[in-house]
Order: sequence, then structure tokens, then C-alpha cells
Amino acid sequence: MKEVPEILQQIPQNYYVLLSSTIFIIGVIGVLTRRNALIIFMSVELMLNAVNLLLTTFSAYRSDPTGQVFVFFIMAVAAAEVAVGLAIIVMMYRYMRSIDVGILDRLKF
Repeated sequence: MKEVPEILQQIPQNYYVLLSSTIFIIGVIGVLTRRNALIIFMSVELMLNAVNLLLTTFSAYRSDPTGQVFVFFIMAVAAAEVAVGLAIIVMMYRYMRSIDVGILDRLKF
């Protein structure tokens, strides 16, 4: 089993968990309280990055590359989500001249 890199040994694992939890909570608050579609997508990205940080930390401390492989797939999904999300936002702006998610009920038939 490989050793944890020396720089990671200097910072306790609890600090990484606390930082990741804080970033995730900021993302959740952004999703729940904001009405701007761009801010909501940025908040979702914050939540994904918090999970990536936590997976990378646990992967490094356990010397198991599985968590880093999951991070790679999460980043690929996040890139696809950004592409689709921005396309939806652009079409929403073209149709309604606003990116406020509160007026999306106009799209109902």
C-alpha cells in the first residue's frame, strides 16, 4: 500500500471534510434561494466540486485510485450538464427575454 503524500499528511482529513461540506451547503443554498438560472447552474457545479474534493481526499488517504476515477466521470457529466444547461438558458432567454426560473410556467401548454 502506498503512503499518503507528505503534504496531505500535514492537513488533517477533517479539514477537507469541513471545507467540502461548507462548499456543498453554499451550493444547496444557492439552488434553493436563487431564481436566476445561471446562478442555479453555478450552485450545482459547486455541489459537484464539493463531492469531487471529498472523493479525492478519501482516495488519497486510503491510497485507492477508485475515488479519483469517479471524480473523472463526475467531471465529464458536469461538462455535459453545462453544455445542455447553457443551451436551455440561451433558448429560454431568446423566447422570454429573461433567465428568471420563476417565469418558466409560461412554457406549459
